Amino acid sequence: QVQLVESGGGLVQAGGSLRLSCAASGRTFDSYAMGWFRQAPGKGRESVAAMSRSAAYKNYADSVKGRFTISRDSAKNTVYLQMNSLKPEDTAVYFCAARVRAGNYVYTSTSDYDYWGQGTQVTVSS
Repeated sequence: QVQLVESGGGLVQAGGSLRLSCAASGRTFDSYAMGWFRQAPGKGRESVAAMSRSAAYKNYADSVKGRFTISRDSAKNTVYLQMNSLKPEDTAVYFCAARVRAGNYVYTSTSDYDYWGQGTQVTVSS
């Protein structure tokens, strides 16, 4: 069983920045592929950023390329999502996800992941 706990959400003005953190339990964090997803009201859950278990491969949604960065700190069992130049359309609940039996690939579908955090609200005001 893997537990994921997100933090760092909040209210920010357009153009501002936030950094989301996701702390993972488990002794084999380095074997997990990790992803960040978001879900806006009335919409489906979409992949925002994803990282392979080695961190060598990353994928970003077109809407966030150049603004968001995914990273991981294996010493802290934590994955981050740095969000810059935020826009009102980035408003959503953000979830981190872990795939525990992962090849060294990037996974972008919700069905690819085994464990999910509880979500953290990000609200960007105009």
